[in-house]
Amino acid sequence: MLLTDEQLNGLRGRLVVSAQAYPGEPMRDPRTMAQVAQSAVLGGAAAVRVQGLADIQHARSAVEVPVIGLFKDGHEGVFITPTLHHALAVAQAGAHIVALDGTRRDRPDGRSLSETIAVIHEKTGAMVMADCGSLDDALAAVDAGADVLGTTLAGYTVERPKTDGPDLELIEQIAAEDTGRMLIAEGRIHTPAQAASALSAGADSVVVGTAITHPTSITSWFVDALPTMD
Repeated sequence: MLLTDEQLNGLRGRLVVSAQAYPGEPMRDPRTMAQVAQSAVLGGAAAVRVQGLADIQHARSAVEVPVIGLFKDGHEGVFITPTLHHALAVAQAGAHIVALDGTRRDRPDGRSLSETIAVIHEKTGAMVMADCGSLDDALAAVDAGADVLGTTLAGYTVERPKTDGPDLELIEQIAAEDTGRMLIAEGRIHTPAQAASALSAGADSVVVGTAITHPTSITSWFVDALPTMD
């Protein structure tokens, strides 16, 4: 089932939870991630963001909220749903919204972002979320036809420094452009106060992942905060 504009607008002012585990971790199982997604929805998440084709398929069966899907291939450069092939596979797995690298960097398959988005729309009808790293990325993604803008890659390209917490300045910059696209804040949002600040800065919605769904990181925060005993 395709996502309607009305359903997309239903995410405004609400929380999206990213349920992902890294390769080699105990929770790196599509069934487990689907259960994590279910738990997030029970807590009030308006949508979920999941990585990997099997995770997308299981999440679609487990929840009745919009599923934002992506496919990570590699760890550097353009690796978030990097090619049209990856994007079509994500849509075919059941994602309502295909999240992909929305920067102006060269894509591995040589296709432009606009060409990639056009084919996704034409062949699948899925919406596209452009994960951006700067204001110029966001404006280019709008021109390319993206339905949703994300600040996911802020601080992970050479254009902006990596902030401690969400890049509120970038959120403000994109919001001020009044692009007509939904703006989702994502990246280093670790507390409820930071999530609220992202909305106040102009984001329409907020994605939180690690602080909710990654026990290894959460545990390490507490461990690091405890004084060491000699």
